Amino acid sequence: MSDAQLPPGIVLYQMAIGHYVSRALDLAARLGIADLLAAGARTVAEVAAKTATDAAALHRVLRLLASVGVFTEEEHGAFALTPLGELLRSDVPGSARATVMLFAGVGIQDSWKDLEYCVRTGEPAFRKHSPDADAFSGMSPEETKNFDAAMATFAPATSAAIAAAYDFSQFGTVMDVGGGNGAILIGLLGANPGLRGIVFDRAGAAERAREKLALAGLSARCQVVAGDFFREVPAGADAYLLKHVIHDWNDEQATAILRNCYRAMKPGAKLLIAEGVYPPHIDQSLESRGAAANDVNMLVVSGGRQRSEEEFRSLYRAAGFELTKIVPTPARLAVIEGVRR
Repeated sequence: MSDAQLPPGIVLYQMAIGHYVSRALDLAARLGIADLLAAGARTVAEVAAKTATDAAALHRVLRLLASVGVFTEEEHGAFALTPLGELLRSDVPGSARATVMLFAGVGIQDSWKDLEYCVRTGEPAFRKHSPDADAFSGMSPEETKNFDAAMATFAPATSAAIAAAYDFSQFGTVMDVGGGNGAILIGLLGANPGLRGIVFDRAGAAERAREKLALAGLSARCQVVAGDFFREVPAGADAYLLKHVIHDWNDEQATAILRNCYRAMKPGAKLLIAEGVYPPHIDQSLESRGAAANDVNMLVVSGGRQRSEEEFRSLYRAAGFELTKIVPTPARLAVIEGVRR
């Protein structure tokens, strides 16, 4: 029976228990179960011994994940990976392990417990206990490392989509503001041999970017600068790219970041925000579900938002830019181009 044929009460029930699967996915990712099954099926007893867990309890969790296609249950209590489960491995191209641990992990899940606080106050969950903090200041080194890895999960596909949709050959140098470990710029430099780059982010991220650029053989074409985009953004680029940065911040904070970009830019330089644009009407399409889910997650976790075209225009005007065009890409984001007036 398809979802469309289920009684409405059952459909709502299935929605209500969605967190069962997400928490089980996080546990499987953290325990490294997919890596243990990489060579083939194993019994629950074998997996439990390797993960220091109770075999009977683990069996129940693995069955839950088998019911949604992450694992398959074979004869004699053995479990094996499905093509979906393969992406929970840590050592495969396109691994989603870090993404699962970020979005299904305790940090974001705990924040969602305070959804009512967020809706009543308009503030992100962390402000309930830490009024002066921001969404990133309280992250542990391990959380920061996993956040970087999660953000880089889709970087090859995202950078390829951006490079295919938008002409970067018009620029000599592009600065990736808040560029993390440099994964997006690595893709853009690979697609545009004449382009040079600058990754700008906090010191920890900048150090990881240097390592990643060196491994990619791009150190000679890409500079790394450490700093805080709320204080100052370096000058010297023809285009300033912010990929999935602005949606983390409220309008006041986002405008402050863009104004710092404006101060660093020469007249005619381009501002490029790469993120989703909230559709004008919400229906039950995958695009609408993704936009709405991301928007509320930004409310809860960071205090940011996913913005509509008109909201981007307003933001650009407030920072001194003219929004010139919005270029869709094959990925779930667009390149929103602005020019320094």
